[in-house]
Amino acid sequence: MADVLEPVMAQAQSGLSSGAAGEPVDCTDRYCIVGAGSSGLTAAKNLKQQGIVCEVFEREDGVGGNWYYGKPNSSVYRSTHLISSRPLTEYTDFPMPADYPDYPSHEQVLAYFQAYARQFDLYPLITFNTSVEHVAPVGDPAQATPLWDVTIRRAQGSEHGEAMSETRRYRGVILANGHNWCPKYPDYPGTFTGQTLHSSDYKTPDALEGKRVLVIGAGNSGCDIAAESATHAKKTFLSTRRGYYYMPKFFFGRPVDQVGERLLDLGVPLGMRRMIGKLTYSLAVGDLSRYGAPRPDHKLFETHPIVNNQLPYYISHGDVIPRPDVREFAGDTVVFADGGSEPIDLIIYATGFRIVFPFLDAGLLNWRSGYPSLYVNVFSPQYDNLFVVGLIQPDSGQWGLEDWQSQLIARFVVAQQRHPAKAARFRAMKQRGQENYSGGVKYKESTRHYVEVEHHSYRNRLRRLVARLA
Repeated sequence: MADVLEPVMAQAQSGLSSGAAGEPVDCTDRYCIVGAGSSGLTAAKNLKQQGIVCEVFEREDGVGGNWYYGKPNSSVYRSTHLISSRPLTEYTDFPMPADYPDYPSHEQVLAYFQAYARQFDLYPLITFNTSVEHVAPVGDPAQATPLWDVTIRRAQGSEHGEAMSETRRYRGVILANGHNWCPKYPDYPGTFTGQTLHSSDYKTPDALEGKRVLVIGAGNSGCDIAAESATHAKKTFLSTRRGYYYMPKFFFGRPVDQVGERLLDLGVPLGMRRMIGKLTYSLAVGDLSRYGAPRPDHKLFETHPIVNNQLPYYISHGDVIPRPDVREFAGDTVVFADGGSEPIDLIIYATGFRIVFPFLDAGLLNWRSGYPSLYVNVFSPQYDNLFVVGLIQPDSGQWGLEDWQSQLIARFVVAQQRHPAKAARFRAMKQRGQENYSGGVKYKESTRHYVEVEHHSYRNRLRRLVARLA
């Protein structure tokens, strides 16, 4: 397939080109990939391996996406580590280095992505410092395989010189711009006159020093920041709407997710896994309600997993004080749902992110009640050449799942050309839209669970679909 790729690869390396005045640049021999983070990299790798010509646009000056610490669109903070262990996070064909710890740091993660891009020679496919401004189908929007016009904008001062904007016309588009970058804020009555940050803006504990800090939200970032605040702030409060299971990172000396993976591989039923998980929790953490934390109002696995050793420690020492949901703001005072109140200097909203594709009409992604309804969270029911990679919230590592998603995309693209009967069967399946990928778990009603998947059953589903199109 190298002979198919090489001529157009050279065009991709040449940077931005220009077409006739007012006419889109003709790129109808290739796919456009939006973003060079974990999703975009594996999408490019898998398309390239199947002989599908593509090019990638990345608004930053390097790969890594959310894991490119310090960049405007990165939400990781200086102390960020993975919460899923190495073998359950890595790509399917590119293991992390053996000398990496069980839970690598963001620096190691970025180095891993850079090595992946070098290993599979992806850098020639990527144009950096270039954002995607608009994506739209050409002609009849009811057509299953329209061409796509993509308007891109090159940043001022990039390696290509002056800022400029142009439109290119592509064979298809893969959206890999991520969904953990547009902050979501709750709406509380009243006005808070102190300082506020979203967790995506928090970077170092300097911001906490000597302050009375309230962290709102008990996602993994919120718990990490609350634990960090415990040793830097004057006082730390953690406000949550409900109680959660704060699982330890290790159990009997092994990463806790690897213990859970073994049970899944053995086919242990959900009820039995819950019993084992609750036993693990009671042995390693215990009842945090003794220290004011609310008891979980749901069964284990019914909310996105929180993996944190430090937070229970600081709660039990009184260094992080649990509080219920916020009722209202009153100047520099926060009033909670139980009627209690605290003077607060800094609020950190660890309240998640909105799923947005600002450059694309939401209707093109079969939008339903706040999120796209896509087959296996990837495939448009309508279009055969518009895909999304990474639009999942798994209960384990993500990059291997993104790899399987990209393998499936590449095989569907190939099947449309070479195996029309297989493609037709798959097309009929994807017209269903989003299915249930919970593995039997009934998730709590929450925006954070819009794209939640139980990783083991979801991965098996992707594997079976790849095999059908192989």
